Amino acid sequence: MFLERRREKVLETFHEFPRPFWTLAVVTFIDRLGGYLLFPFFALYLTRRFGVGMTEVGLLFALFSVSSFAGTAIGGALTDRLGRKKILIFSLLSTSLSSLIMGFVDSLQAFFVLALMVGVFTDTGGPAHQAMVADLLPERQRAQGYGIIRVAFNVSAAIGPAIGGFLATRSYLSLFIADAVISLITAIIVLVKLPETRPQSEPGAAQESLTGTFRGYAQVFRDTLFMLFLGACILMGLVYMNMNTTLGVYLRDFHAVPESGYGLILSLNAVMVVFLQFPITRRIEDYPPMLMMALGSALYAIGFAMYGFVSVYSMFMLAMVIITIGEMLVAPVAQALTARLAPEDMRGRYMAVFGFSFGIPYAVGPILAGRIMDGSEPEFLWYAAGVVGVMATAGFLWLHRHVRPSPARTAPEVSL
Repeated sequence: MFLERRREKVLETFHEFPRPFWTLAVVTFIDRLGGYLLFPFFALYLTRRFGVGMTEVGLLFALFSVSSFAGTAIGGALTDRLGRKKILIFSLLSTSLSSLIMGFVDSLQAFFVLALMVGVFTDTGGPAHQAMVADLLPERQRAQGYGIIRVAFNVSAAIGPAIGGFLATRSYLSLFIADAVISLITAIIVLVKLPETRPQSEPGAAQESLTGTFRGYAQVFRDTLFMLFLGACILMGLVYMNMNTTLGVYLRDFHAVPESGYGLILSLNAVMVVFLQFPITRRIEDYPPMLMMALGSALYAIGFAMYGFVSVYSMFMLAMVIITIGEMLVAPVAQALTARLAPEDMRGRYMAVFGFSFGIPYAVGPILAGRIMDGSEPEFLWYAAGVVGVMATAGFLWLHRHVRPSPARTAPEVSL
């Protein structure tokens, strides 16, 4: 009886969303499977292959992130100008080629040069992917839709790190090759199965020039509410970025947790999202979104700070449980808020700027975290993460208190 009810619930959910949306969810799963084979072990690979410390690794992550700013900005504008599908395919093909090249680079200097080029080309597809979800779904379904995409994302994350940890103990090169092949397969699926979803211009409307498309970013940066929201998200991202950059090295070097143990911690995160993300998103959809962002940030602060105080594997897992609950609260809500704030013809550019909430933390966070970890008190990193998480929580609470509805805008405005 229970299984029958669950089956009926799954079928009901399936029919609530259009078929192209489910195709996009499958594309997300396949693409991120390749990414999660490789990315969680990137810092481990660099420290072992080139014999460098976390400061150098942090600098490399910064180069990736800085170049990705350019890629995201270009991708956001071209997504609004040329369409979602073309940019998504270009990004996937670029990712495939760059992963293959990185696997064969044998000097750290060449890796640094490659990082500058890789970030530009591979991150152009992010705004297109997020804008496509908003295009396919009405506003009332977007938080749930982004939640489902996160489930697909984390099904791959549940499988990827475990497989990646197994492969990494034998050959890191196989991780790069697998990611390249998977990205190529995903590009073919997008080409064959996904429609173009960019909203059509009004009949007779003047075509925006390419220069005008890039100038549209000025409007995004003048959006006071969105920029304040972005600032709080950046603080939150500075905390979260440790999960895929410094945490694995910290657990290996200071608590003797092997790559496979770190992979299982990440898999716990992914499994929780797979089974709990959608029901949690539905449960919180009627609550004020800024309050949900604040609660999620507070859980980030608690979970990441725990790594500075505990020293047994079971507590490392408990900390990840707390972090994951926070992640399930903030991730779909943040994306739905961005889609809500963006005018229909500027979704790509708003999504691109929202990407800075990840790009900036990954640009500066690993460098700062690496310097702390290479010092005499590496546990201070986790104390600092707790403090920054509290600051992000305060920012979202402030926004909740000062956001007021405005008849002139579908999204709320901020009262200063």
